[in-house]
Amino acid sequence: MEHYGLQTAAGHLTVSAESKEPYAADVLEGLHADAELVIARYPQKRSALLPLLHLVQSVDGYVTGRGIDFCAEVLDLTRAEVSGVATFYTQYKRHPNGEYTVGVCTNTLCAVMGGDEIWESVSEHLGIGHDETTADGRITLERIECNAACDYAPVVMANWEFFDNQTPESTNQLVDDLREGTPVKPTRGPNTLCTFKQMSRVLAGFHDGLADEGVGAGPASLIGLEVAHENGWEAPSATPAPAQADAPATDSAPKTGDEHSSASKPGSAAATETTPTQADDKAAGDKAAGDKAAGDKAADEKAAGDKAADEKPSDEKDEKADEAQPATLFDDGASTAEAEPKGDAPLTGTPASGASQGAPTQTGGRAPEGFKTSSFGDGSVDADGTGIGPDGWDIKGNANSMLFHTPESPWYARTKAEVWFRDEDAATAAGFTNALDRNKKDES
Repeated sequence: MEHYGLQTAAGHLTVSAESKEPYAADVLEGLHADAELVIARYPQKRSALLPLLHLVQSVDGYVTGRGIDFCAEVLDLTRAEVSGVATFYTQYKRHPNGEYTVGVCTNTLCAVMGGDEIWESVSEHLGIGHDETTADGRITLERIECNAACDYAPVVMANWEFFDNQTPESTNQLVDDLREGTPVKPTRGPNTLCTFKQMSRVLAGFHDGLADEGVGAGPASLIGLEVAHENGWEAPSATPAPAQADAPATDSAPKTGDEHSSASKPGSAAATETTPTQADDKAAGDKAAGDKAAGDKAADEKAAGDKAADEKPSDEKDEKADEAQPATLFDDGASTAEAEPKGDAPLTGTPASGASQGAPTQTGGRAPEGFKTSSFGDGSVDADGTGIGPDGWDIKGNANSMLFHTPESPWYARTKAEVWFRDEDAATAAGFTNALDRNKKDES
């Protein structure tokens, strides 16, 4: 005889002796036929354990001892393995369950909207607590962490069908109607409410065809979509591997030349500022000295190089400056010199051997009003945090990946600009690569 009423934690972990009685021959035959259909869906039959436990509940009303034996037999599992799964998930009941499982959500939003009051009211109204069943076997009451319907809080579910925007009074009326056999209609989904056994069979994979009988998503769920339609908003088009577009390039060794030296990447020792910007002056001086030896340096650059060489700081001073001012995303470019736009090295420059590698040393030209020229040179400015670049400057640069994005890029909208470029030529000159060309470059 099934026993309803107050349950204990121990009662959830054990099964009664009567639940171990063998199935009748016709019931067992039907279980085997259904189990074969379920098992056939999976490449490994042990994967069918979850739906088979629901199948057992659809027959017995809960996971019985004989149900555990059945699952273990047809799936070649031990009883312990089956019991371990059955006691892990709360949708599997180890004691007789009511004909209707009523779950009251008391998670954050539902609680704020009145879920706690609903729970207290219906619990007192029925005279039972969490995971307990009324003496007539009609209602099992549960306190649920989330019913996944926050836009309709507070929410109550009966056999996993939604009853939205509930109040203590409406929930008490719901359980009264269920106990009296009065038909009730869920807010969304089917127009009728199935029993716990019928619901368990659906969860086992045998659909009843009622899911689309009533209203699906309601206005509260669709309001975001409506706003998007009104404004003509669309999601970015799907492209190969978009998630890696802005990932830091850490899989390969640092490169120089056209691939851009790692010395200019933010967070490196090269990005450290001194007062004045000694790293920049030192790098400019070394380059100027090298060009002077080659006999191909203008007089003004020679003078600047000689001055920088005379003021070259000691290694000890560099270390103290590094400790005094931590690395930043970009230097301020206040003391950077304009690099020569010809030769094998790009505008970003390739540091001479033994030089303290610094951020790119050219600025050239003036930045638009309200913006500051970035360390990536003429035609680039630092992002100011507003997400808006200078008028007409719409090329976004990512200093970590050394990629730039044009408005045509599928990643443009979700890319945060760390530097703005006047045009694609300026970005390319700074050593950045068009994100759209990255895959082509990797394949070549």
